[in-house]
Amino acid sequence: MILYPAIDIRGGKAVRLLQGDYERETAYDADPVDAAKRWAEEGAEFLHVVDLDGAKAGEPQNLESVRRIAAAVDCPIQVGGGLRDPGSVGLVLDSGAERVVIGTAALRDPEFLDLALEQYGYRVVVSVDARGGSVSLSGWTEVTGRDVAEAVAELSERGVERFLCTEIDVDGTMEGPAIGELSRIAAATEAKVIASGGVGDLADLEALAQMDAPNIEGAIVGRALYERRFTVAEGIAALR
Repeated sequence: MILYPAIDIRGGKAVRLLQGDYERETAYDADPVDAAKRWAEEGAEFLHVVDLDGAKAGEPQNLESVRRIAAAVDCPIQVGGGLRDPGSVGLVLDSGAERVVIGTAALRDPEFLDLALEQYGYRVVVSVDARGGSVSLSGWTEVTGRDVAEAVAELSERGVERFLCTEIDVDGTMEGPAIGELSRIAAATEAKVIASGGVGDLADLEALAQMDAPNIEGAIVGRALYERRFTVAEGIAALR
């Protein structure tokens, strides 16, 4: 399994939100490149970058930060936040991202998703975020009532090869991942699943690694790394 250190960018800074709430933000690095370099130096194999401003605006807002991060580290990065049209996807990939993470638009705009999958294939990750078992959209500000496992199954049939699944209620809490919900999602697809939300210590990573779901390929970790609960190298060892 792969450990994905998270770099969430808002207002040009590396921040973390609590349970997806833009009003409950903690800033950690004045320059997100500093965070990227730190995680890379500790052995990160892949970085997960989120343009929080873009997620709210509906189009990328921090492309310059993405370019600078991609240029500063050797490991690949995946980038999400506000990717709702083909032009935005192209801009992010041209900025140095290895993968793009598409969220809201994957569920709202079937034609766009089909075009992205046709053009970029495995480089497209679909983010399915859930609150209480229901899909949440628009930067976690809107709950749809649509069952998350059913949504994943439907998207899999359309050709999605990799999902990023976040349980918003535990995101940023460091109180443990939503193992039950992750199991339900993983069982709904043969695609790869990246788990996100709630990791607070090495035991949480070990619990993810021990899940009876071979398609869970990694875990995104944010606040626990920023608050030095463990290092990137220790996290990678726990997942293995």
